[in-house]
Amino acid sequence: MNLINKEVTHKRFGKGSVVKHNGSIIEIHFATENKKFVFPDAFGNHLELHDKSSADSLEKVLQKRKIEREKEEQEKEEEKRLQRKEQQLRSEHEKLMKNHKLHPESQMAFWCDAEELSQIFTEWKVFTGAIKSGNNKGTPKIPSRIYQNSVVLLTARESSMPEKDRRILGAFMANEKFIGKFCEDGYIPAHSEYRLQLTEQQSAGMPFWKYYLNEKSPRSMTWNTGKFRYFDNVWMTQILLDMVSLKSDTHERELAQNFFEHFCRMNRIRKEDLPEPNGALMRI
Repeated sequence: MNLINKEVTHKRFGKGSVVKHNGSIIEIHFATENKKFVFPDAFGNHLELHDKSSADSLEKVLQKRKIEREKEEQEKEEEKRLQRKEQQLRSEHEKLMKNHKLHPESQMAFWCDAEELSQIFTEWKVFTGAIKSGNNKGTPKIPSRIYQNSVVLLTARESSMPEKDRRILGAFMANEKFIGKFCEDGYIPAHSEYRLQLTEQQSAGMPFWKYYLNEKSPRSMTWNTGKFRYFDNVWMTQILLDMVSLKSDTHERELAQNFFEHFCRMNRIRKEDLPEPNGALMRI
């Protein structure tokens, strides 16, 4: 839009003509001096164009600018709303975790079926299974003890092998924002950083029953039913420590060590206080 030499009227400085116009600045010569204004904003507030054709074109520019500003304001308000909501959720979560008392058995041993193994180690999440009877039949089981201090221990055994040969395949911390009692779909997603998968050779050196036992039948090695069971925080610490020792690759060992140290912090456990593993397999 060429506005050079176009006549204008300013509410305060009177009549003048445009002498310069470069993008966002327009300069106007009045009777005694030149004045610079922001373009096109000044025309919506203080300046008026005399030329009707130019004024009509300018009005379209002003309307477009108005719509753009309204959109920007809406986006800013939406961003502020989302930030407020995020802050509220964060505050509620921090308050909940602050008041959360650590359960001594807030770790989960999970039975991985052969057909779901590849999916678990690509998607890094497990499904707790569905309730099989009663009023809630068919609905997902709620992992109520699982918080951000919890680890899901991945285990399996060959169908042809006895239960005592169940081995550990890997483990992951629950997602940073996961709160089990609020879980409605039964899926426990992994932490973005703390997750480990063992090689077949490493897994062979990690028998599940070396660490786990049923307090009522300490020499019995039976899983019975269900996809998961809760178990002792200390046992999980023993398992993670042994995983560190199994990792020979420098990078993998560092990841395992970081995992172990994070778990100890979250569960207020000191490495120095750890007893030796004493699961059912050690009592035969």
